[in-house]
Amino acid sequence: MLRSALTEEYSQFIAVYGRRRVGKTFLIRETFDYSFDFQFTGAAKTSSRKQLVRFRNALKEHGQNDTPELTNWGDAFGELKRFISGLSYGKKVIFLDELPWMDTPRSGFLSELEAFWNGWASARKDLVFIVCGSSTSWMVKKIIKNKGGLHNRLNHRIALKPFTLGLCEQFCASRGIQLTRRQILEAYMVFGGVPYYWSLLRRGVSISQEIDRLIFAEDGELHDEFEMLYASLFSRPQNYIKVIEQLAQKRKGLTRLELIAYGGFDDNGALSEILDDLEWCGFIRSYNMVGYAEKMKIYQLLDHFTLFYYDFVKGTRHGSNYWTSLLGTPRYNTWCGLAFERACLWHIDQIKDKLGISGIATCEYAWKYAGDKKSGIKGIQIDLLIDRSDGIVDLCEIKDYMDPFPISAEYALELDRRRRVYADVTKTKRAVHTIMITSEGLVNNNQWKQIQNEVTLNDLFKTL
Repeated sequence: MLRSALTEEYSQFIAVYGRRRVGKTFLIRETFDYSFDFQFTGAAKTSSRKQLVRFRNALKEHGQNDTPELTNWGDAFGELKRFISGLSYGKKVIFLDELPWMDTPRSGFLSELEAFWNGWASARKDLVFIVCGSSTSWMVKKIIKNKGGLHNRLNHRIALKPFTLGLCEQFCASRGIQLTRRQILEAYMVFGGVPYYWSLLRRGVSISQEIDRLIFAEDGELHDEFEMLYASLFSRPQNYIKVIEQLAQKRKGLTRLELIAYGGFDDNGALSEILDDLEWCGFIRSYNMVGYAEKMKIYQLLDHFTLFYYDFVKGTRHGSNYWTSLLGTPRYNTWCGLAFERACLWHIDQIKDKLGISGIATCEYAWKYAGDKKSGIKGIQIDLLIDRSDGIVDLCEIKDYMDPFPISAEYALELDRRRRVYADVTKTKRAVHTIMITSEGLVNNNQWKQIQNEVTLNDLFKTL
C-alpha cells in the first residue's frame, strides 16, 4: 500500500497507527529505504515552542537554510509548503512521525494540519504524505475518525498489529534463532507478538534465560517497560492503569457495571473513553454474550505483556534466575493454561481456517452460565464460543498439555453436559459442536469421536 502510493495520479494521505513497539516507523523507513524528502518526529512531553524549534531545525537539515523562527504551527506548515515547492519534479514523500506528541494543548496543531492538507497538499499530484503515531487512541479520534476538516480525507489507513505465532517463527528464523514451536509459544505468552520485544532475543540461549535477562534483571531492557508503555500512550496513564489492574484480576473479563463496583469509577463518559482507548490500542477487547443485554458487554484484558507483569513482576522481588526456577511448578503450569487461552484468542483467523469456516461470518466470545440451584443444574464456562452464520455454534475447549490430551470417559460426559446446558439455556436452534483446541493434539481413544473437530498448536502457526 505504501509503495503503490508512489504510482497514484493524485497526492496520497496515509495514516499508520498501532501500539508502541509494533514496528510502525520501521515499516515506513524500510519501505522507502530510509529516504524521505522531509521527515520530522514529534518529541514526548515537549512544549509547542520546543517542538517548533525542532521543526525548524529539521527544515534546515533538509536543505532550507533560510527558514525563519517559527512562532506557531501555521508558520511551520507555511514553511513546509515553501520547502516542498522548491523540490525537484517527481513524487515527494513527507513523513511526520509521532504526530500525537506534536498536538500539545492550545497549540492549534490539528487545525493547521487540516489547512495544510485540505487547502494546499490535496490539490497537488506529487505528494505522499504519511503520518504515524503510537498513541492509537489519538490517531483514531483525531485522524481516522475525525469529524472536522480531516473527515474522510485519508486515502489509506494502516492499522499495524502485532505478529502472529507464524510470523514470530519466521522472524526468529531470519535472525538465526533456533526454537521449537513450544518454545516460541512460551515466548509469545510473555511478549505477545510485539516485534521489538522479539528483536531483543539472542541466539543460543533458552527462552527462560532470556525472560530472566530482559524482564527480571534490574538492568534488563524490559524491566521498566510496563511503566513506559502506558506513559507513552496516554497523557494521564494512572486512570488507564487503574482499569487495567481491575481487568487483570478477572481473566474472563468484567462488565462496565462490575468495573464501576470493583474499581470505584464514576459511571460517565470518562470511563467510556478509557475503555475505547484501551480497545483501540489492542490491550483489551469487548464482546457481548448471546442472551445478554448490550449493557452486559464484557471487557477482557488480552495483552500478554501486561498480564505477565501483573502475574509475576508487580510487587515482587526477584533473583537473577527467578523465571527459570518457576518452570514446571504448579504456578507456572496454571499460568501456561491461562496464557494459552489468550494466545488462541489472538489467532481466531487460524482457528477458523482449520475449521474450514474462514469465509463464514462469526462472532467470538467466552460464555458462562451461573447455574440454577432449584433445578440442580451446575454452571458452565466456555473458553471460546464461535457463533457462526451457517447455523452452527462451536463450543471450544482449550487445553494446554505437554503431550497429546486424553479425553477421559468422565471428561467426555462433562463436555456433553456443557453442550446440552448451553443449548437449553440459550434455546438455540443451531447445531452445537464441541471443538478441542490443544497444544499437542488429542489421544485417539473411544471418546475422541465425540469431538466434532480439533485444532492444535501447529494450526495456530499458519500464516494467512
